[in-house]
Amino acid sequence: MIAINDTVFDQTYFRDAADRIAAAAQLDKRAGDRFAVCFSEAQDWLAFFFAARAAGASVLPLHPSTPYAAARRQAETAKCNWLFYNRLEGEPICEERASEAGQLLQMSSGTTGEPKCIARAWSEIDDEIESYTSAFVEPQDMTPLIAGPTTHSYGLICGVMVALKRGQSPAILDTGNPKFLLRKLRETERPYLISSPAILHMLARLLPAGEQIHATMTSGTLLPDPWFGQIRVKSKYMFQQYGCSEAGCIAINPDVQAADEVGYVLPRFALRDAGTAIEPKEIAVESKGVAVETRDLGYRRDDGMLVFLSRLDDLINVSGLNVYPKEVEDVVMTFGGIGDAVVFRKQDAFAGERVALLFSAEHAVDRTQLRQWCAERLAAHQMPTEIVQVERIPRQANGKISRRDVAVRYGTGEFAPVRTEAA
Repeated sequence: MIAINDTVFDQTYFRDAADRIAAAAQLDKRAGDRFAVCFSEAQDWLAFFFAARAAGASVLPLHPSTPYAAARRQAETAKCNWLFYNRLEGEPICEERASEAGQLLQMSSGTTGEPKCIARAWSEIDDEIESYTSAFVEPQDMTPLIAGPTTHSYGLICGVMVALKRGQSPAILDTGNPKFLLRKLRETERPYLISSPAILHMLARLLPAGEQIHATMTSGTLLPDPWFGQIRVKSKYMFQQYGCSEAGCIAINPDVQAADEVGYVLPRFALRDAGTAIEPKEIAVESKGVAVETRDLGYRRDDGMLVFLSRLDDLINVSGLNVYPKEVEDVVMTFGGIGDAVVFRKQDAFAGERVALLFSAEHAVDRTQLRQWCAERLAAHQMPTEIVQVERIPRQANGKISRRDVAVRYGTGEFAPVRTEAA
């Protein structure tokens, strides 16, 4: 049984819907094909997913808000044979057939470059779910609420599929309406909220003093320290998971005490060259002879906790000195009224690279005061040389920020600054 907002869909519904979809899409004749799927209703997408997986087909889930032109472009990039866009009549895309068995296809987030198609066999997904449920037992007596897209692996695998593996009945909340989310949390026994940092932060700010969410799970991007503090206080239990598109979930923290403590590596992985706090390394894991390099910088503590420092591609090198963007963002976001911030690199003729900053706030911020605040808390090479207040920090659907995209858009003058009384 799966609930979607206020409607419950039982096993019979999904079985009948999957059978109907399998017949309409001719899955028995196209078992080796790749299907790009975009439906506006979550129950339609999930029914298609169950049908395609049972048939051994490969599926590329597309976010329900994806415009048709973008959906077709992603289907072409992933070399899908068919695009099903809000109807059960497939549109042919690519004639070439893949030689691999059925796979879950995902487009990478594109935070460090152009998005690419990541393909993972269904057997690998099964291994991930088995490892996830056996190592992470804390939520097994809780009710999973998935406030995020089930077309993303976080909501689909770690939300829906893990819950079904545990014998639970997941509830999908595919609306960003905060009043609705709070109502569902309050009427659910021991709710376990699986969501993005942005939604968790919003709910933490809205909850009255003394009220907590039973359990929260965050993933996708490292929480800014001010956000982490607010969410942690409002969560009786707080979990965090860490992973990447190529490997799935790599580590889980069953009791988060600091934002950068991303978890203990799941038993299906071996961490290669773990690094130390003094000499951090790129986080890389191996499983069944296959190595995955994450392009993330971190290390493993003596107690086994994996600590995340930064995306390697996000590091800013100022005259030979490394700047971790999160350290600067955390300082900026402790300035009164500032709610979100992103730090990115800007090319500089003298230092090679410099630190640039965009931030959003509840009111117009005096940048002279903000610079003074930063100067008292940051080293000289960490100081932002360009500071711009904007209405909203651009985040992707999964809550991540692409610093590369922000830098490009900033360079083209796309971000209109908020008017302030002092520069």
